Amino acid sequence: MQKKSYWLAGAALLVLPQVLSAQPVASGQDADDGQVVTGNVIIVTAQRQSQSLQEVPIAVSAFDAEALESQQIENASDLQLTLPNVSFSKGNFTSASFTIRGIGDLCVGVTCDAATAIHVNGSPLFGTRLFETEYFDLERIEVLRGPQGTLFGRNATSGVVNVVTAKPDLSGFGAEAEFEYGNFNSIRAEGMVNIPIGDTIGVRLAGVYLNRDGYTTNLYDGSDIDDRDMYAVRGSLRFEPGPNTTFDMMGYYFRENDTRLRNQKQACQRDPLGVLGCLNNRLDYDITNANSTVGATLSSSEFFAIQGIPGVLGLGSLYGPDAFAGFDKPDDVRVVNTPYTPFYLADELQIQARLEQSFGAMTLTATGLYQDTQVDSRQDYFLGVQDRAGFAPALNTLAFFGANGLPTGLAPPAPAFIPGSSGYFSPIVAALFPGGPQGPLCTSDNDDGNRGAFEGNSLCSESPLSFDRSAEQRESWSGELILTSDFDGPFNFLVGGIYAKSKTTDNSYYVNSFALDYASAILGSFGSLSGGLPPSYFATSMYRNNSLEANLESYGIFGEVYFDLTDRLTLTGGLRYNNDKKDVTARTTLISFLNPYSNDGDPFESPITPLVSPSGLFDADPGQPGLQLTQFREVGFDDITGRAVLDFAITPDNTIYASYSRGYKSGGINPPLSPIFEVSESFGSESIDAFEIGSKNVFANGALQLNATAFYYKYSGLQLSRIVARTSVNDTIDADIWGLELETVIRPDRNLLVNLNFSYLNAEVAGDQFFSNPRDPGGGDPDAVIIKDISNGAHCAVTGPAPGVADGFVAVVNAALGLRGPEEFPADGNIASSGAFGICDVLENAIPENSGIQVLSPGVEVNIKGNTLPQAPNLKVSMGAQYTVELSNGMTLVPRMDLALTGKQYGNIFNGRVNRIEPFVQANAVVQLNSADDRWFVRGFVQNLFDSDSITGLYVTDASSGNFTNIYTLDPRRYGIAVGAKF
Repeated sequence: MQKKSYWLAGAALLVLPQVLSAQPVASGQDADDGQVVTGNVIIVTAQRQSQSLQEVPIAVSAFDAEALESQQIENASDLQLTLPNVSFSKGNFTSASFTIRGIGDLCVGVTCDAATAIHVNGSPLFGTRLFETEYFDLERIEVLRGPQGTLFGRNATSGVVNVVTAKPDLSGFGAEAEFEYGNFNSIRAEGMVNIPIGDTIGVRLAGVYLNRDGYTTNLYDGSDIDDRDMYAVRGSLRFEPGPNTTFDMMGYYFRENDTRLRNQKQACQRDPLGVLGCLNNRLDYDITNANSTVGATLSSSEFFAIQGIPGVLGLGSLYGPDAFAGFDKPDDVRVVNTPYTPFYLADELQIQARLEQSFGAMTLTATGLYQDTQVDSRQDYFLGVQDRAGFAPALNTLAFFGANGLPTGLAPPAPAFIPGSSGYFSPIVAALFPGGPQGPLCTSDNDDGNRGAFEGNSLCSESPLSFDRSAEQRESWSGELILTSDFDGPFNFLVGGIYAKSKTTDNSYYVNSFALDYASAILGSFGSLSGGLPPSYFATSMYRNNSLEANLESYGIFGEVYFDLTDRLTLTGGLRYNNDKKDVTARTTLISFLNPYSNDGDPFESPITPLVSPSGLFDADPGQPGLQLTQFREVGFDDITGRAVLDFAITPDNTIYASYSRGYKSGGINPPLSPIFEVSESFGSESIDAFEIGSKNVFANGALQLNATAFYYKYSGLQLSRIVARTSVNDTIDADIWGLELETVIRPDRNLLVNLNFSYLNAEVAGDQFFSNPRDPGGGDPDAVIIKDISNGAHCAVTGPAPGVADGFVAVVNAALGLRGPEEFPADGNIASSGAFGICDVLENAIPENSGIQVLSPGVEVNIKGNTLPQAPNLKVSMGAQYTVELSNGMTLVPRMDLALTGKQYGNIFNGRVNRIEPFVQANAVVQLNSADDRWFVRGFVQNLFDSDSITGLYVTDASSGNFTNIYTLDPRRYGIAVGAKF
């Protein structure tokens, strides 16, 4: 193309915006493998071919190896700070989300696709743990902003993060080593060895190791948790049998085994009524009211009495002090008090092969990637210590029943106890408090499928335990074929195709607690005793949302044409066909069917068949005829996407472009719920129409570089997750998004470099969209009554035609159940409705005809039109400056300072003060002494200079958990010293 040489001539004047000092590479190195153009030009593959960063008519940022080092970008969390309109946060279920221009991974579930596609050397990754590992031995990282509707892997609606690893250098031997020591007793070691074998083969071996103490102090035992113990290794091979053929292979393995906290801290404005658990006005460092949780409602005296079970067996009253009543949650983000030590295990294997073959002006590239990942995370569900004092009457009574049986209440000579009834209660005592009512309390463990305390698999502690587990195993592979041209004339093209398969096995989320074990046993024993069945509990005694198997099969066919309309004006047009098929075999269980205590195997092998549930027969899929042990669903999606771009070179140093692109992300399948609520079984695909104009400029012979972009998105079917019955389900909404981005580099002389970046974002829900707010199921209606359903821990709302009608109706129905009528929430709780414990089904069945009373589950819907999308900061500003001091002995001293401001954002689609994430500032500083021959260095560094507790994301749990909020933060202040050498 005529324009390519024209562009590169101008690009040779540029300075890479994020480099410490760009280093030229050997002239024989591939364009795909480094900065090959003379001068300080970085080559990227944002359009699946090697081009100057400034040549590409796409909003793209790139960091080479020196930029990553100088700006202390060691992982994905660091990467976000200097990028315009890009944010990153951990997620609730061992996941994380890159949000680009307001679009992130708001969809949660095994069939969700990533909005921001993560690639390694151009190949898509599935369920990768790459965001957890440390960056090492990389050539560069490319971040493409905006939908990549044609070229990249499986379509990405928000953008692409492409990690390009360093390849073997055939020109000579090389080695590098670096050792770092810092506070928190942090040890980090990194190394690389490059070995050429003859003139045609090269091998490169690299690795990184990180071990540090925990960031968080656990007051319960004085330990430090949230530590890191991880390593990663990579081996690469390059074979060049001739000038037109290059074959690359890469193997990578990562492993982490430590006490990483998946959820750093929890926040709650405590609800004294216990109906909500947490109120709706602000986030305090307090703990939820335990009476609002499903374990407490199911094991309460009131619920047992309604079931005909002696109320004295209840672990507590819904109207009495809850198990967290005396607990003082520490205010410090880095201090917790938990009796459960977190556990985190993750590993990932990647094997990639790539063949590039040139045929004159044509190049054929074939790439394949195999990936095997697993993750397993467990931690205290509430990050708090429960008080067991209120359990004593129930445990003492149960121990008596276990030893003697259930009293008959009859006068002699009738038997004092029901013959054989002790066998229905002694297994509970043996499993849950084998040392007696004052001894340790045992809770089902979740490390052996569905087997828990009643199968001999438990954890015991002086304090009642509540903990969760999120685990997944996944195996994936993809293959891609691309043919590109490089003709001298005005026309060129790219065509390709990709096929990918991914199989997930045992994607599970568990919630375990002593209260759930206790409730499942008491309800089961009385149920089996009254039914004349063997002594049994209701399995599973833990909540488990289990996708036994999930499969994805996807392919895409794509192509682009590039036509030079003049020597300065180029038209790009691209199309892509996408096809995705998904299926899931899943089930969700909690107190779902009777299983005899005598069965110590999988509860689903219960000898009581068919499986008997509390309300009939167990059926994992009521939507299909017959009784099903699992639910199977399959869906398919396809779409045509593409883009059109006009870019015009005003001068060799100044260009403008305008583009339209259409993005697509396939839909998926919602998991089954327990109990069953009315939610859609599947959710549709996303589509986005994106319009962008931009300009890339170099002024004053390279002293100033200024890139500017403006964009507008019309989004349809944006996938959005919410929690229903402890399970993430996904809905879709529409959104309008627009914003501005500026990236500036100032270099008045060769020793001074200044980076300035700015972005503004407006991302709002478009049109009328109605949803129930989990923090306020009453929807702000002062005449509604929010009900905590004590049969399942969920919420519903009762509304009436006039003030006082709903309150009066609930009071009458509740009185018949032995429950209290509605009460008002605290004045500062931002809850207009009243609240009460109750049973939603009972209330609904008691509604008089034509009364105008309604029972709405899970609550009153409100219109979220105009609300800001989650994790979409309205403003980002970053600044960095460095100066190279040239010493008389040839050595250099390079100090650098970086400052990044992230503006206001929300952690939840319902916005409001309680969901607001405050702006934060992060500052990093580094000073590095380089030897005269650049063979060794000494570096001192500080990250998070102000020791800010910067919150990057929120996750609101559901009603049955008490509506507390998990928060995610950046790391605390780190400092240390590093030394490195090259050989």
